[in-house]
Amino acid sequence: MKRIDKIYEYLEEYTQKLSKEDLLQNKGFDANELAADLNILRNNVSKELNELLRRNQIIKLRGRPVKFLHKAAIEKTLNIRLTGKSIEVTSIHDFLRSQEAEDPFSHLIGAEKSLKNQVEQAKAAIIYPPVGLHTLVVGQTGVGKTLFARMMYNYGKHIQRFVNTAPFIVFNCADYYNNPQLLLSHIFGHAKGAFTGADSEKGGLVEKANGGILFLDEIHRLPPEGQEMIFYFMDTGTYNKLGETERKRKASVLILGATTEDPTSSLLKTFIRRIPIIINIPSLQERTVEEKIDIIKYLFANEAHRINKPIKISSEVVKALIGSASYGNIGQLKSNIQLTCAKGFLTSIKSEKNYIELDFKALSANIKDGFFELSKNRREFEKLGGILNAPLLIEPDGYKELLEDSHELPFNLYRLIEDKVSLLKEEGLDDSYINRFITTDVSINIKKFYNKFNKDRKNRDRILKIVDKEILEFAEKMKDLAETDLLRKYSDRFVYALSFHLSAFFKRLKEEKYNDRLYISHSIQNDDAEFKVALKIKAMISQTFRVDVPEVEITYIAILLKSVEEEKQGQVGILVAAHGNSTASSMVSVAQKLLGDSSACAVDMPLDVSPREILDIIINKVKAMDSGKGVLLLVDMGSLFKFEATVIERTGTRVRTIDMVSTPLVLEAVRKSSIFNMELDDIYSSLKEFKGYNNEPKENTSFSDNVIITVCTSGKGTAIKLKEIVGEIVADLTAESYTIIPVGVKELDKKINDLQKNHAVLAVVGVKKPKANIPFIPLEKLIDGTGEKVLKEIIAGGRTVVRSQEQSIVVKDLCVDNLKQFLTYLNPHKVIGLLLDFVSRLERELAIEFDHSLKIRIVIHAGYALERMITNDGLTLAAEKSHFSDELIQAVNNACEIFQKSLNISLSDAEKYYICEMLI
Repeated sequence: MKRIDKIYEYLEEYTQKLSKEDLLQNKGFDANELAADLNILRNNVSKELNELLRRNQIIKLRGRPVKFLHKAAIEKTLNIRLTGKSIEVTSIHDFLRSQEAEDPFSHLIGAEKSLKNQVEQAKAAIIYPPVGLHTLVVGQTGVGKTLFARMMYNYGKHIQRFVNTAPFIVFNCADYYNNPQLLLSHIFGHAKGAFTGADSEKGGLVEKANGGILFLDEIHRLPPEGQEMIFYFMDTGTYNKLGETERKRKASVLILGATTEDPTSSLLKTFIRRIPIIINIPSLQERTVEEKIDIIKYLFANEAHRINKPIKISSEVVKALIGSASYGNIGQLKSNIQLTCAKGFLTSIKSEKNYIELDFKALSANIKDGFFELSKNRREFEKLGGILNAPLLIEPDGYKELLEDSHELPFNLYRLIEDKVSLLKEEGLDDSYINRFITTDVSINIKKFYNKFNKDRKNRDRILKIVDKEILEFAEKMKDLAETDLLRKYSDRFVYALSFHLSAFFKRLKEEKYNDRLYISHSIQNDDAEFKVALKIKAMISQTFRVDVPEVEITYIAILLKSVEEEKQGQVGILVAAHGNSTASSMVSVAQKLLGDSSACAVDMPLDVSPREILDIIINKVKAMDSGKGVLLLVDMGSLFKFEATVIERTGTRVRTIDMVSTPLVLEAVRKSSIFNMELDDIYSSLKEFKGYNNEPKENTSFSDNVIITVCTSGKGTAIKLKEIVGEIVADLTAESYTIIPVGVKELDKKINDLQKNHAVLAVVGVKKPKANIPFIPLEKLIDGTGEKVLKEIIAGGRTVVRSQEQSIVVKDLCVDNLKQFLTYLNPHKVIGLLLDFVSRLERELAIEFDHSLKIRIVIHAGYALERMITNDGLTLAAEKSHFSDELIQAVNNACEIFQKSLNISLSDAEKYYICEMLI
């Protein structure tokens, strides 16, 4: 055990033995006691105690002698939470009194300015008798909604609305949004025997939050059924566990919700009416100039405290940082500051200065761009200049922790840098290489940490429609295991492929159709690293799911580990450079409007700007755009070819250049990069022969039929499931014949070569990109909903007549999967067509087209409504008729006629009004 761990455990053990009276009398343990008891030199004990203090794991009692106590043990004994870092006090009693006397909101930046009304609203919500007012906190990602909710909770304790032990329970509504039954169980608990696997009674979050606050993050992700559950509880204060028939349980819980969406469009009107207070948190851009500087100072003070050195920041750096957080608000600003401080710290290691100095030239390219972005707002730029008339000097003792922050890095960034510098120097590497290596490494670590908070949940939600949550979570853990053991990165494609494979495996076991004697052609050896990891995963499958896993599965998993190694992330960047004030921008704008967001970027070249300046701009753009797959440079004059060699030399990025750029050329480049995810050389080669859409030569159509390949590890499992999905999509798109062939990764390229002799291989869908220049649709693109669009483009590009789709296959499949879980009397497979016709009729009646999300909501609600009509259990809570226009009510009535004619079922007015709620 390390010396520091021995000291920490000693303090924990003996602090726990102190009573409340002992602590209030300032009893503690000094360095001499620890040195004697642990047989460690006193100066070494002092050194480790100071490190533990810096880590915020102990507190220091000033006096003679200086004493130390274990922080967490004190909090447990006194039933409090000690705020602040590196706590040094003269008296525990006085420190507690000073903390109790402070209004938690007094430390919130902007509490007396841009957030003044919001703070007053929050206080009113907490104070209002008898238990406060339910509140919704609205704001963009990164503005501090969770921090604000915790401050409301702390204010409640401050005014003694809550006792110190009152709970603050956090629940992310996105986790169970597609499963109302599981949501009900999680929030309200369940009785024994309520469903299969409910072997014992379980309490829910409402029970845990009794006497305190239940904070529902991403509350807009609650399905209508979930919102109904919550607002009934808000109305009555009573609830029942899943499996209980009477609502006889009571709880006193204040509901706080947070959302990034417009509440009126993302939540039921009946739900919104039960939340009397809505607090809007302004974005960083809406804050005052003074507040932005205060936020900058606060975030830098945190880093100065971590480094234990002052930080000197030039005014240009402050401006650049403020301008760089144009979309991520305070969360993005914090990430950029940490990256900047890390680079400054790295530079300071070989400097004799006793402080960290940050100047403009040390900033990364994207943060530098923030300076120029901010300069567009001349009024704010000048006001900042007037305030920042000298560099900021931030001292390490100026930091005061507001609240525990879940967005704090879980590692000591600066200790990590020091350790890596020492290691690399021991290897004899020069300073320039060390700087480049560590800067890149730190940037990746910081971005990876913050990306997990901004990760798009849509793909995960879609995959949960196909596989069980337990399987998906297991696959995610196995991805982490594989990355650790194999020292390589895997994309979400690995998670999806393993999830599909396990789901199919368990199904075959259950149906007793598993055949473990099938021969697999492969090159996996028992001493391969992938085989050894596959052995671990096999053991974990057996342990987690309590099944016997055949030996052949080790080979399947090993092949998957070898074949789905993460390719370089992102797409080929498309950089358009053309002479004129807006020539390049106009072409890129057309591409973005037609094809959506892409990796295309424009560099306009006014004739009065020197070529050297343009070259510098292009170099910076290439650096920012490159995601590892290179950049294609499209230019209007051949003279710009000369830039290619210089750009490659100064950026280290793979670059190819094509001249005579035109709007069709840009469209084709963006299409092949963003939709087909083609490689740089493949795009370059195809565009060299591109003559425009009207004159493009017809492809050879002499092949006997068209082929689409689905690929996974063995050609079974995932590939078979993909064959079904792709087959449905193709059949819905065209009447022409297409053959879908499932293939294993081992024989993929050979199979393609064989097939191309007699067939047109149009696309490959699945877990492995082929070597041949064929459009590849990764598994994750089918999951995220773009697969149908891509296949439609491919089929249409092959000169096949594509019919208009009335309904999306993905919408249909997701609705059927959801309805299967809850419909008892109606057959989901038979009723789905009727429900989709109902949605189409609604669209015609209202002369609008619904997005996929709204279609799914309407289909699922209407399916549940029909079931409720059969069981005479229709909804009774509904909006009044006066809330809706006569046209809307008539449209819903007309569309509902389809149920009367086909099923002889009439929806009640309450059910129809709920549908109206969804449409306004």
